[in-house]
Amino acid sequence: MRRLLVSTVAAVALLAGAPVAVLAQDAPAAAAPAQSEDARLAAFFEQAFQERIALSPQTMTALGIKRDYDRLDEVTDAAAERGLALMEQQLAQLNDQFNPRTLSDDSRMSWRLFEYGVEQARLSNRWRDWGYQFAANGNPTTGLPVFMINNHRVDSVGDAEAYVSRLRDSERVMGEIAAELRDRASKGVISPNFVFEPSIANTRNIITGAPFDDGADNPVWADLQKKVAALDTDQATRDRLLADGRAALTSEWKRGYEHVLAALAEVQQQAAAMPDRDAGVWRLPDGEAYYNARLRLSTTTDLTADQIHEIGLNEVERLHGEMQAIMDQVGFEGSLQEMFAHLKTDPRFQYPNTPEGKEQYLSDSRAFIAQVMAAAPQWFSDLPEAALEVRAVEPWREATASIAFYNAPAPDGSRPGIYYVNLSDMTQVLKPQIEGISYHEGAPGHHFQIAYAQEMQGLPSFRRFGGYGAYAEGWGLYAERLGKEMGFYQDPYSDFGRLSTELWRAVRLVTDTGLHSKRWSREQAIEYFRQNSLLSERDIVKEVERYITSPGQATSYKIGELKIVELRRRAEAALGERFDLRDFHAVVLGSGSVPLDVLEDQVDAWIAAGGGAPAA
Repeated sequence: MRRLLVSTVAAVALLAGAPVAVLAQDAPAAAAPAQSEDARLAAFFEQAFQERIALSPQTMTALGIKRDYDRLDEVTDAAAERGLALMEQQLAQLNDQFNPRTLSDDSRMSWRLFEYGVEQARLSNRWRDWGYQFAANGNPTTGLPVFMINNHRVDSVGDAEAYVSRLRDSERVMGEIAAELRDRASKGVISPNFVFEPSIANTRNIITGAPFDDGADNPVWADLQKKVAALDTDQATRDRLLADGRAALTSEWKRGYEHVLAALAEVQQQAAAMPDRDAGVWRLPDGEAYYNARLRLSTTTDLTADQIHEIGLNEVERLHGEMQAIMDQVGFEGSLQEMFAHLKTDPRFQYPNTPEGKEQYLSDSRAFIAQVMAAAPQWFSDLPEAALEVRAVEPWREATASIAFYNAPAPDGSRPGIYYVNLSDMTQVLKPQIEGISYHEGAPGHHFQIAYAQEMQGLPSFRRFGGYGAYAEGWGLYAERLGKEMGFYQDPYSDFGRLSTELWRAVRLVTDTGLHSKRWSREQAIEYFRQNSLLSERDIVKEVERYITSPGQATSYKIGELKIVELRRRAEAALGERFDLRDFHAVVLGSGSVPLDVLEDQVDAWIAAGGGAPAA
């Protein structure tokens, strides 16, 4: 399998702190040792990656590595400090043991990204205690069952015993989560009031059903039974494993979740008594500085909250104009807000709120992705080999799951890429938006970027499996637009839906900065969404609550997409007839997920070289 690795002379110059001409002049003298130094650096990066993931048994499992297979991660401040200390030590070793001038362009790019990753880790760790463990769009209690079901493979009796050991280890993990929840609350960092009821309900779901009561099998218990039943072993061994699993679930596992439920109940009382309890992070100690840090981490830029807010307002105005053109095309004579109301209430734009309606949504999403896969070779020079599946979010975690999201495949092919959709209430799902969302979360969106990067030969592991939200989400949003160029969105209402999902991300810029920088209330943000977007009422509320509890993250989509579009237009203008879209996509995707300034350097260097297919 061939994967492209793009070189960037301009980025190398920035890294080395020397003019391009000087680097070029030094190249002949450095040519002889370059290969061995590159190989030595590659070995260093691989060792550094292995050292990092060794601190996280769950990361190793997700990567298909069965080391510390019977343990779960430690989720404490001490563990976070150890992780950052290791990264700092590795960066010092990198600077002490290597000279950038003796390395190839690709190796210098990896050096630059390794250093950038440590800088981001410093910033993130500095503000770690300001983050909400329990958010509107996910929490650590539901994350563990998903991990056990999707990631922990059982290929042997030993793997099953490790599964049971992890069930037992959950009591420690949940104890750490409960302790951290109380500690942050003592410092004034308390999730908004609206987080608690769904978080408590979903956490209770995890210890509901057999073997905890007389109900249907709990999903984790059902998963263990299924995996043990498939083992090539005798019945006595299977019986022993299941007895051990049942005992672990009804003792350590249950006690751990009960610890968290008790802590949630305590902190919920504190949240109910707080002023501005559902407001943005400006209400936290040093909240403004925390939000500015979150914007830097989310966008990989120095854009201020005011600048992002203004970009959002401008994009909302532009997209409203493009939507008006489609309204004219279909002969709708009302206002834009009336068009939104029409699409939200007309039954032909909704699926039945039945199991059949949910299955039809999944079938339609699969069909949209299938047509992309058929046309993709005309638009991309290389594609991921990993399979892609569409699945509904499991009912027991619907209340705190996002509207739609992507899970990366296992590197060894044992787990496909998964495009998850939340189908908890089909009356809140709008047919015109399904096509664009499928392109974003599936293909040519996250799957073409994330699965592709994992399979890229010659890229250091920290780049294959790491990434930046502005790049990844920017690509996902760009992919929605690309679907139009690929000849899709044939129904004008679906094309209107495409614009509505882009508008959704523009509204995010306005509401996220409004909530956290301009001190908008939750109700103000919800009303702005109602007036300016097509989202259903359920999704509007879920989105606004998500932004309140995950500050800055929602700004990554539009900022990243605008940069990719800007770079494409720059390349088209500079290269003229030499511009080839497949080559442009190869450049954008060819080095994995990178900060936006690095992406700009890559594209500028490609333009300066005259375009064409990047060197493999």
